[in-house]
Amino acid sequence: MIDLHCHSTASDGALAPAEVAALAAANGCRLLALTDHDCTDGLKQARAAAEVHGIRFISGVEISATWRERTVHIVGLDFDEADAPLQTLLAQIRRGRTERLHRIAEKLAQKGIHGAAEGALSLAANPEMVSRTHLAEWLVRQGHARNPHQAFAKYLGEGKAAAVAHRWADFAEAVAAINRAGGIAVLAHPMRYKFSATARRNLLQEFKNAGGQALEVNSGNCRPNERIDCALLADRFGLLASSGSDFHRIGGYSGGVLGISPELPPACRPVWAHFKVPFQAA
Repeated sequence: MIDLHCHSTASDGALAPAEVAALAAANGCRLLALTDHDCTDGLKQARAAAEVHGIRFISGVEISATWRERTVHIVGLDFDEADAPLQTLLAQIRRGRTERLHRIAEKLAQKGIHGAAEGALSLAANPEMVSRTHLAEWLVRQGHARNPHQAFAKYLGEGKAAAVAHRWADFAEAVAAINRAGGIAVLAHPMRYKFSATARRNLLQEFKNAGGQALEVNSGNCRPNERIDCALLADRFGLLASSGSDFHRIGGYSGGVLGISPELPPACRPVWAHFKVPFQAA
């Protein structure tokens, strides 16, 4: 019962940080990391709630990064959340989110859809963390899409009507920032990127070269064959294995069950055995 990748209202999740910890506990979780996008604001509240519920809590964050002009996500675990250089990097990324929001809103306005920026901001508990998820929700509420999936397929996804190119944190810089803060850098949900097998191997090699230490083998609702493929990649590149639900909301269109991850394949070396205070799953 381990979950090292989930989200709260501090970024684009639907539950407050304390509610995330409470639900994880109700589902039987024993080890939890809250990994909000580009933000650590929810960690204090989630940690306090986890302690009340008897859950071991680990600091976490999911950093948006750019690799070869493509967006990838790097999870940081077990780091010093007060580290100044890391917080400076996260603040820079959040400013970029706001800039992207207004560029997307301009494109939507050209399609006759006005007020998107204000609408998305009204749905974001943390205005600094406004995301395409909030835009998708607003588009659904306004009747421009039947569901968030269609909002991405029609407007927000790569190559769609309101898509904008955006550079996030430099890939190697994000890994280095996590390492400098004493944490472990994990490449998140590697099978979700629409990369060729060769590009994925190149990504993993560069991640390893930059100081990356782990790979998400269990991620969200990934299929069993994807889990096996990730385990093989982790072994090939000498990476530790991590597990996370990527939970955002109950009944959401993506992510798994909060607090629950399948067992890692036997050959995997679990990342939690390498935390500053190692965790024993059994």
